Amino acid sequence: MRAQPSRGVPILRLGDVLITGLLNELDDKSALAFTDELTERIACDRSRGVLIDISRLEMVDSFVARMLMEMTSMARLLGARVIVAGMQPAVAITLVELGLELDGVETALNAEQGIAALGWYQASRPPEGARNDPTR
Repeated sequence: MRAQPSRGVPILRLGDVLITGLLNELDDKSALAFTDELTERIACDRSRGVLIDISRLEMVDSFVARMLMEMTSMARLLGARVIVAGMQPAVAITLVELGLELDGVETALNAEQGIAALGWYQASRPPEGARNDPTR
């Protein structure tokens, strides 16, 4: 059975990697639905990696912190490498104060670094004013 889609939290697939994020407005019910959907997608898509961008998450309470910890643990149990990107200093402080560790979870300063760590790189752009037609 496929989990009901979470409202407002898109999960994008890029090859064998899933990209998603957490928002401040995520209520408890939506957070649980999102966790269910993400784990279902990891299993169905056979994803080898998950990038969770939390740069828009300005603070966390104990429920959201626990949910993030459980979500990353579930993803790892399903065989996906997890990278949490964009953690704000206040979020890091709160996680430490709550005594929660994201064991086995890699972090990145931003989503671009996180996706690069999962093996995706941005193609270099041609110089300004260069033609994109390779036949010329």
